Amino acid sequence: MFANVPHALSLRTRVLLVLTALLATLTPAAPAAAEAARASGSPHGAEVVAVTQVADRQVDLSVRSTALGGRTVKVRLLTPDGWNPDDRRRQHWPTLWLLHGCCGDYTSWTARTDVAETAALRDVLVVMPEAGWNGWYGDWWNHGEGGDPAWETFHTEELRHLLERDWGAGRDRVVAGLSMGGQGALLYAARHPGMFKATASYSGSAHPLLNDESVNRILGFFAGQDNDPLRVWGDPVAQRRIWKAHDPFHLAKRLRSIPVYLSCGDGTTGPLDAPGAVSALETDFNRQNHALAEELRRVGARHLTTNFYGPGTHVWAYWERELHASLPMLLGALKTDGARVK
Repeated sequence: MFANVPHALSLRTRVLLVLTALLATLTPAAPAAAEAARASGSPHGAEVVAVTQVADRQVDLSVRSTALGGRTVKVRLLTPDGWNPDDRRRQHWPTLWLLHGCCGDYTSWTARTDVAETAALRDVLVVMPEAGWNGWYGDWWNHGEGGDPAWETFHTEELRHLLERDWGAGRDRVVAGLSMGGQGALLYAARHPGMFKATASYSGSAHPLLNDESVNRILGFFAGQDNDPLRVWGDPVAQRRIWKAHDPFHLAKRLRSIPVYLSCGDGTTGPLDAPGAVSALETDFNRQNHALAEELRRVGARHLTTNFYGPGTHVWAYWERELHASLPMLLGALKTDGARVK
């Protein structure tokens, strides 16, 4: 079960893994055992309460988050060769954050792509965090009250510090994502200067304020699962400042100094689609990505790569392909040459 975890683990981690395995055989009404499985508290408001080895090099962390109102969510790690979070040398690894899209979750990248079999990723720690069915990688406005969910705070503060302290994550990071996660990758890189050395967006929501169609479409996503759409960023007119602060187009100047990769289809049937497939969403996102690319060029972006590949809809086959196409840029920004970052 724990085939890829080194033998020389600390007592803390061995106890944690054994208890987690035992928990899987117990009924949900086992609070004492669950409490015993907690790794350690975090001064930044998050703690790991369970660890599960789900496959070779794949470890799921159950993380209880203050930013999410005390809820526990999952984070999947795709670990590099030789990874050992309890190595007394405190080895830290360059990190790729992979963000999922709307209606997906933290398992999406490993379930829908070959990311776990990609040889180029055996020297980096890949972080795939939960971001909510339609969380949109932000701290929700909640009619001026803030609070749960605060996905941006969870990811960029709580989870980042937790991974760097206890799970072998280094401070050299890049970020990529699809659709909602593509917007998240651009937002995190722009809103947290210096946190990520490069960013890639595949069919991302790159300019939600482009026009009324784009605004209405994202409000429709915000309303998913019977949610009040104004909880997320507020009203697009009354809270225009908040909307612009979460629109990559309006943050283009903050992206001009790092490598940026943008890709998108045009929504018509492409080579990786079923016959007759079309996607109005991809067509809208295509216009948004073209607008962002033009703005990045206008503000003097130094390292912009675009692949607007024409025919193609909003499906995983393209996103897997684009991940591979963008990896040289992403890993180049991490300066990975097979050497491990310490």
